[in-house]
Amino acid sequence: MDSPFDEHLTGEDGRPLVVRQWPLTARAVGRARRELRGALVEWKLGELTESAELVLSELMTNAVLHARSPRGRLVETRYERTATGVRIEVHDANNRIPHVGRPGDEDEYGRGLVLVDALTDRRWGVSSRQGVGKLVWAHLG
Repeated sequence: MDSPFDEHLTGEDGRPLVVRQWPLTARAVGRARRELRGALVEWKLGELTESAELVLSELMTNAVLHARSPRGRLVETRYERTATGVRIEVHDANNRIPHVGRPGDEDEYGRGLVLVDALTDRRWGVSSRQGVGKLVWAHLG
């Protein structure tokens, strides 16, 4: 399903870029994964699909769970083709900076960014953005 917020653009350096805004719902996570998968196939980066989907799932899930204020805000995803792979960004309206946790063996939560850290070979981070909130980015490939 196309969205009025869906844009296939070209970045400043001419590389392909997909930008989309999503409601802060759990359903948006799966839809964002499908869109990323399509972009990766189009860009001939299918070998990154599994890792990229896991990274995106963790970043989107964090946004959906923790970026609930201010109300009515959307979360934005950006996928940009890079020279060696893909840059994934998730923008949300919450200023809380995520950190890699140290979950115990019995903890149910807290492993998401540990997984992102491993899958991206520590090539991820948090940046400010225009307006409220932050963007969390990750590089694969």
